[in-house]
Amino acid sequence: MMPTTHSGILYRRLLGYVRPYWKMLAAAMLMTAITASTEWMLPALLKLLLDKGFSGKAPQYLYLAPAAIVGLFVVRGLLGYIGSYGLSWVSNQIIFDIRGKMFECIMRLPTGYLHDNPSSRLITRVSNDVNNVAAAATSVIGTALSNSFSVIGLVGFLLYSNWKLTFLMAVVAPPMAFVVRTFSRRMRSMSHASQEGIAAMTQILQESIDGHKVVKVYGGEVQEVKRFGAINNSLRRYAIRQNIAASATVPLVQIFASFAVAFVVYLALSQSTTDGMTAGGFMSFITAMMMMLSPMKSLADINAPLQRGLAAAESVFTLLDEKPEDDRGRHEFARASGRIVMEGVRFRYPGAEREALTGIDLVIEPGQTVALVGPSGGGKTTLANLLPRFYHATAGRIMLDGYDLEELKLSSLRANIALVSQDVVLFDDSIANNIAYGSLATTSRADVEAAARAAYAHDFIAAMPQGYDTLIGENGVRLSGGQRQRLAIARALLKNAPILILDEATSALDSESERQVQAALEHLMADRTTLVIAHRLSTIEGAGKIVALEHGCVMEQGTHAELLANNGLYAKLYRMQYALEHAA
Repeated sequence: MMPTTHSGILYRRLLGYVRPYWKMLAAAMLMTAITASTEWMLPALLKLLLDKGFSGKAPQYLYLAPAAIVGLFVVRGLLGYIGSYGLSWVSNQIIFDIRGKMFECIMRLPTGYLHDNPSSRLITRVSNDVNNVAAAATSVIGTALSNSFSVIGLVGFLLYSNWKLTFLMAVVAPPMAFVVRTFSRRMRSMSHASQEGIAAMTQILQESIDGHKVVKVYGGEVQEVKRFGAINNSLRRYAIRQNIAASATVPLVQIFASFAVAFVVYLALSQSTTDGMTAGGFMSFITAMMMMLSPMKSLADINAPLQRGLAAAESVFTLLDEKPEDDRGRHEFARASGRIVMEGVRFRYPGAEREALTGIDLVIEPGQTVALVGPSGGGKTTLANLLPRFYHATAGRIMLDGYDLEELKLSSLRANIALVSQDVVLFDDSIANNIAYGSLATTSRADVEAAARAAYAHDFIAAMPQGYDTLIGENGVRLSGGQRQRLAIARALLKNAPILILDEATSALDSESERQVQAALEHLMADRTTLVIAHRLSTIEGAGKIVALEHGCVMEQGTHAELLANNGLYAKLYRMQYALEHAA
C-alpha cells in the first residue's frame, strides 16, 4: 500500500538519512532484486522436467536438471546473503546517525523543555523508536523490492505460460488493496499508543528504582506493582490489537488469492483438452501461482513494520524539530570581571498563574558574595537559573560587565560560571574524570589533585582502592553526601570561573560534613562573584549582601547586622531557625 500524503512526507524525510549510503543500499537492492527475479526459474525447470525428463526422450536431463537446481540455489543463496548483509549494514548506520542526532538535539534543548517532558519519554525515543524507524527505511524497502520482483517474475512466467488465465487473477487486486488499507489505519493508531505506553513504563521503572529507599520504607511495593501492572496491561492490549490487525490482513489476502487460484485451476483443467496444455505446463503454472502466495503474503506483512516505522518517525522527527536553546548572542569575552546588574527582572513559568519573579532590582559587585534567602517558593532558585540563561527573563534585563545577557554567546557566558548545587550530579566514571569534566577534560592530573586538595577531598580520594581512578558508580552512589559535595567543589575550583552559583550546597549534610564542605566553599568563593542560595542562615552571616525574597519580590537587602536591625523578613527567619537549632 502506498503511504498517504502525510506518511509520504515522513517517508521522504526518512529516506534522507538513507541518501549518504545509497551506493551500499543500491548494491544490496540489486543483489536482492536479482535473487528475487530468479524465482520463476523453479516452475520453469519443473515444466522441463515433467515434459522432457519423464518422457525418456531426453536422457541428458537426468544430469542437467539436478545440476541446474543446485546451481540456481547456490547463486540465489550467495546473492541473497550479500543483499541481506548490505541492508543490515545500512540499517545500523541509519540507527547510529539518527541516535547521534537525537542525543545532540537533547543536549541543546532548553531547560524548560527538559523539565516539562519526562526523561523516560526521551529515553524511549532514543532507545526504541529509532529501531522501528530504521526498519521502515531499509528492511521494509528490501522486503518490498525482493517480493515485488518475485511477483513480477512469476507474473511474467504466468503470462508467458497462459495469458488468459493470468488476467483472471487480476480480479483479486482491488479487494486485497482495500483490506490492507483498512487495517493500516488501525495498526498506525496502536503503534502510537504503544510508544506512549513504553515511555510511561520506562518512567515508572526509573522512578521506582531511583526511589527504592522511599518505596521500601513507606511500604509502596504494592502501589508500584499496581502502577506498573496497569501500564503493562495497557501495552498488552495495544500489542494484541496490533497483532489482530496484522494477523487478519494476511489470511484475508490469502483467502482472496485462494479464490483466484481455485478459479484458475478449474479453468485450466477445463482447457487442458482444448488448449493442449501439457501436464508439465499445468503443474508449472499452478506451482508459479502457489509460489506467488508467499511474496504476496510478505508484501501484506510489511504493512505492520511500515506503520510502526512511520509512527516512530513522527515521534523522532518531533524531537529533532524542537527548537534548541536560544543563542542569539554574538558578544563573547575570555573572562568576565563579574559585575551583575538586574533591572526590573520579571519571570513567569509557561502556564503558571502568577509570576515567579516580579521586578527584581539587584547589583552584585565583582568579587562580592550575595546570599538569597526566604521561604520556599520565594524565587531564589529561579533567580539563580536566569544567570546561566537556563531560562530567559520575560521582562527587564540582566547585565554582566555592562552587556545584556541576551547579547552574550551561551558558550562564553557559561564558561564564566561555575555551579555547585544541593543535588550534586556525578557520572559513572572515575573520580578524576568527574572533577575534570567537559571542557576541563584535558586538564593535567596535577591540577586535578590540586583542586581536590583545595576542596578538602584529596584525603578520602587517596584512601580509595584506585585513588583518582576509582569508579564511583551511578551519580556517585559509592560516596557519602559530603564526599560528593567536595567533588563538585573541586570541579568548580578546577574551572576557576569568575562567577559562582551555590544552590543550597550544604543543606542536606550533617554537621561534620557541613564543616568540611563549608571550609572548601570558603576557599572556592575567594575573589569570585558568588550568588548563594542559603538554607542555613548561619552559613551566610558574613555575606557582603543578603537579599530576602518572598513571593518573587525583594523584601529587603543589606548585611546580616543591618537586616537584623530592620526586624523584617530576614530577622524573622533567622530567629525561627536559631530557635529550632538550639531547641534541638
